[in-house]
Amino acid sequence: MKLNWGTSIVIAFGLFMIFILQFVFKVQSSNQYDHEMVTEDYYKKEKNINGEYERKSNSYALKNPVQIFDTKQGIIIAFPSDFNHQEINGTISLYRPSNQKLDFSHPIKLTSNNLLIPKDKFVGGLWEITIDWEYQNIKYLNQSTINVE
Repeated sequence: MKLNWGTSIVIAFGLFMIFILQFVFKVQSSNQYDHEMVTEDYYKKEKNINGEYERKSNSYALKNPVQIFDTKQGIIIAFPSDFNHQEINGTISLYRPSNQKLDFSHPIKLTSNNLLIPKDKFVGGLWEITIDWEYQNIKYLNQSTINVE
């Protein structure tokens, strides 16, 4: 049996399609490849966008805003000095864009207006910090990025 050009091209395209489909199925079904989303509850977070806007506006209106410093000991988060540190509560979420497994949250428990998160909790690189806190029933939200070395 002799093959002509048309038959050879159809066979070549068919083999190429089988190769590509085999690769796609392998990547989609294997646990070896990471298929993480940015956040697990993305749609639930989108519903709360107006509340987030209000909390950010409250943060922007502060005379002394929250400040974040990278030191040798760790990350220092300085809350406004004119606030009573015992009335500040909330959580700090640290998000690592390149690896979801490194993400963690830290509760806000202050003994002064500064909070230190030790350096040993961080891997070097870019971190997104979200500070969701409350003082005298007013909610605030600060978001920042920091490059930890």
